[in-house]
Amino acid sequence: MICLRKTMALPDSVTTCLSQPVHYVICKLGFEKKDTYDINNVLSGNGEVCWQAVTEHVCYLESDQSVDYIKSIRLLGPVCESVNLYFKSLTKEQFVIQYASWFQWTNCTEVFLEVFDVLQYTQATEVALGLMKLTSCLERALGDVYLLKGNDCPFLLRDLLASEQLADVFGQAVMNVLRVFIGSPHGLNLRNVLWHGFASPQEIPAKYCAMLLFLTAGLGQLLQTYLLQTEGVLVHRPYVIFISLEELDAFPDLNDEILSIAEELVKLSSFVLKIMLPFWIAALTAFRQNRYADSVILLLPQLEVGLRLLFTTTNKCPNRLLTAESSAFYTTFDEILAKHLDNEEVNQLPVVLEDPAMDFLWDFLNHQEGPRIRDRLSHGEINLETFPREVANQIIGFAITILCRFSDEDMKSFKEHMVLKPLMNCASCYRSRFHPISRLKKQVLECMKSIHLWLELPTVPEEQVEKNKGLEGNAEVNTFILTISEIISQLQHYMPQNFCSSDDPINSVLTERLLVELCDTRICTLYSPRPVLEVVAVLRKISAQCHQVSQQVIAGAGLRYTQWVNKTLRSRQRHNYRRMLNSIKFLSPVLRLILLLITLELVSVHSVCKKNPFDYQQYLKFLKSVLQYTENLVTYTSPEKNKWDETMELTKKTLIEIKKISDRKLMLMNLAM
Repeated sequence: MICLRKTMALPDSVTTCLSQPVHYVICKLGFEKKDTYDINNVLSGNGEVCWQAVTEHVCYLESDQSVDYIKSIRLLGPVCESVNLYFKSLTKEQFVIQYASWFQWTNCTEVFLEVFDVLQYTQATEVALGLMKLTSCLERALGDVYLLKGNDCPFLLRDLLASEQLADVFGQAVMNVLRVFIGSPHGLNLRNVLWHGFASPQEIPAKYCAMLLFLTAGLGQLLQTYLLQTEGVLVHRPYVIFISLEELDAFPDLNDEILSIAEELVKLSSFVLKIMLPFWIAALTAFRQNRYADSVILLLPQLEVGLRLLFTTTNKCPNRLLTAESSAFYTTFDEILAKHLDNEEVNQLPVVLEDPAMDFLWDFLNHQEGPRIRDRLSHGEINLETFPREVANQIIGFAITILCRFSDEDMKSFKEHMVLKPLMNCASCYRSRFHPISRLKKQVLECMKSIHLWLELPTVPEEQVEKNKGLEGNAEVNTFILTISEIISQLQHYMPQNFCSSDDPINSVLTERLLVELCDTRICTLYSPRPVLEVVAVLRKISAQCHQVSQQVIAGAGLRYTQWVNKTLRSRQRHNYRRMLNSIKFLSPVLRLILLLITLELVSVHSVCKKNPFDYQQYLKFLKSVLQYTENLVTYTSPEKNKWDETMELTKKTLIEIKKISDRKLMLMNLAM
């Protein structure tokens, strides 16, 4: 295990992760004006927000009429305090009666009612959690409003708030008020400093949370008026739903004993900054209470803080532990997990974390086909009420292993605790599941399973199946089989020894068992170069086309057999069905051969792409020709076409090309065994 405590900033010595200017803006600027603001100035008799009174507190620069954030925050400070005190004066029933309906436009009414509850007790960690949930739900709702007038909702909150579409609905002055609090690095920027783990619980004034709650209700009032005037209907985008949760299953289920050990670990590990300890404790508590979304929302920013500490230590840039100013970089997960620093030097963090941990982080946070937990939670794309335990279990399980790895030697008893060993073993053995290479492995195995189902297809008696015109006579059939066998023979020295000798290479080599063994080969997926990704993209397309062919064959053969038995096939259809049955006998080994080629090329793709550019381009050209073949197969084997003679003629030509490439050794495979 690695201990960086001697070189890392001591957790107790870090008193803030906010730079001095950012700390001043968030913690002091809005408290400079000591005036008591009358809540009735911004609140009408029926509880509606008086937006004109609010927008009057936003100041603008004389030079270009852009928002003067410093003056605006200073002026809005007393207003926020007044709103906070006003909410504290209300009972829950009063608040629900007066405001619940104004939150319905967010599609997250319960979240906003929870925030009201939190404000009554002003527990700092819960206020910060409430603000993170509020901003994510608000962003999602504003995106729904944007789509009333535009397409392709901006991904970044700052771009969304600056859009003409939202200004058309709510008014530019109203959007400027929001930008003082969220979405602009020049303002309070509450969403980013919390979601990226820069703010400790004590550094977020509760009055800003209260003000955003108040403003959200006011936006609901404005939107209702707009929809009545335009006769529009607000449509909420569906939430992202995690499917195939078993794919995310990397760590064993966390029981009370493990969680109890974790609660001790966070107090001692050098990965945890003391000022952030309340967030860790709250995350573990939330998990125990079955509040799985809350636990992950609390924990993800803390993982980012700890990794930022490691990042700044290993790359010798301690200044980047703090929030950057508006003119400089924030050090976030994107930079922490990147291959290079912004000065083009190599990021040293992957050397310290090692591949399994990097693969896990990329899988759960970055890869496009992965769950992208942080993005989807922070942008409001996930239903917080139904967030799955399975996902929370993985994030917390990973965090516990990191706490163990980056800790003092005097914590040896924790590291070697029997309860934690399964977690540590799982962490050290983790392999990427959502990198394109990993997805290709999954595709290949699923396709092979589908092709194996052909053996179970119902069929008519052999004597009723006519010879295929694409394969005239026994000689041509034998040539067809011989060609496949020769290609397999040339590939055998790239395969495990137990698959290398047989009198029947087609049925003994082109098997699911071989593909499973080859796909189990560990392949480095971290920072795959562009040529590798290009090759993998083509291979995935080939695999997908093969799978579609298999599905069409299964569906078509089943339908035709039923029609044959029921004697509902016309004469031409009967002849075509016989040709289908004859063709799929030969199509099966060809598709299995292609899957074998894909797998062998996959496990050697890095070495292939390191060859000279000419060879690489020839290699890619060959793969694209195979892709063209499989695309044509999809067409020919479709229910609309059923062109089986053409299928076999095309297959013969493709086999000849594969044989030529194999003979010239342009496959460039270099599987290390």
